[in-house]
Amino acid sequence: AKPFGSAQRKLPAEFERADSGLKVSVLPDRDGWAAQTGFVDGFPVGQDPQAGKAWLAHCYGMLGAGRSNEEDSSIGAELYVVTGQSPRQLDRNITLVGRVLKGMELLSAIPRGPAPMGFYTDPKLRTPIVSIRRVNDVPAAERTPIQVLRTDSKTFADTVEARRNRADDFYKRPAGHIDLCNIPVPVK
Repeated sequence: AKPFGSAQRKLPAEFERADSGLKVSVLPDRDGWAAQTGFVDGFPVGQDPQAGKAWLAHCYGMLGAGRSNEEDSSIGAELYVVTGQSPRQLDRNITLVGRVLKGMELLSAIPRGPAPMGFYTDPKLRTPIVSIRRVNDVPAAERTPIQVLRTDSKTFADTVEARRNRADDFYKRPAGHIDLCNIPVPVK
C-alpha cells in the first residue's frame, strides 16, 4: 500500500445532485430507471423533476469510482469503466466521475477473468493499465484534439430521432423508441 499523503481516506458519495440550473436535453421516451432521461454537456443523465434531482447514468464508456457497502467508502483509487451492457441498476448507487472519449476499443478488448466477478487470481494473467490521465492534466500541447457533438443542438436531436425511427431497408418495423444508453454521442 502506498501512503495517502494529503488524499482523503473516504470520499463523500455523489450519487445525485440538485437539478436546478442543469440544461437537460430531455429524450421523449420512457425509461425504467428515471422519470426522465437525456444529456447534459454530452453526459447521459437520469432526472426526477418532482424531487429536483439528476444523476449520471451507467452507460457504455462511463467512468465510476468503486466502493464497498458504505456510501462514503470510495477513495477514488479503484476506478472502473462500463465496457459492456449498461448496468443502470448502479445509477444513484455508485459515484460516476467521467467518461471515456477516446480509447474505448482498447478497454473493451481487455480480457476478463472467470466468474463470478471477472477477477484473475493469478496476477500474471491480469492486463495492467499502466497509466491514465484526466484530459485536464495533459498539457495543452500534448492533447489529442477531440470534438464532441453538442447534445443541446438540433443536429444531435435529429441524430436521436433518426436512431429512434430507423428508415433504412433493414428495419421493417421501426421501434419508435430508444434507450438512453443506445445513443452514442458523436466524437471526432
